[in-house]
Parts: sequence; structure tokens; C-alpha cells
Amino acid sequence: MIEGFVALYIFMLAAFTGYEVISKVPVILHTPLMSGSNFVHGIVLVGTMVALGHAETGMQQLVGFVAVILAAGNAVGGYVVTERMLEMFKSSKGNQ
Repeated sequence: MIEGFVALYIFMLAAFTGYEVISKVPVILHTPLMSGSNFVHGIVLVGTMVALGHAETGMQQLVGFVAVILAAGNAVGGYVVTERMLEMFKSSKGNQ
């Protein structure tokens, strides 16, 4: 029972810290941070695949499968958004 409260406390502390850190980032640094976070999302995807590979029960497999789908969508979406943001910084060839 106490382990659940500790996990909830850690989650709330991480959420608060993450919000405070991200809210103080200047706009010019968002693109490099997105690229860095995409790297982390790739690691999360690998972790979900490993967890799915170790699943034994049907419920564990279902949760692992959903986790893989969500992690893959998050990683792909992050790369798409980063690519679109980087396109905004490229100059058109006609304006040179």
C-alpha cells in the first residue's frame, strides 16, 4: 500500500518539476529540445518493446501492446513536428 503512495508522490513531483522546467525554456530553444526529447521517446519505445517481450499473461501483453503503439505514435509525432519546425527556419531559394 505504501509503495503506491511513494509511486504517486514521485509521479506528482516529476510532473511538477517537468512543468516548471519546460515553462521557463525560451522559445528559440524549443526545436533543439524537441530533437532531444525525440531521442528519449525512442528509448521509451525500445523499453516498451522489451516489456512486451517479457509479458506472460494476456493482460500484460495487452498493456504492453498498447504501450508500444502509444510510444511509437509519440516518437513519430515528435519527429514530424520537429521536421515542420525546422522547415520554418529554412530560407526559400528564390529569396537569396
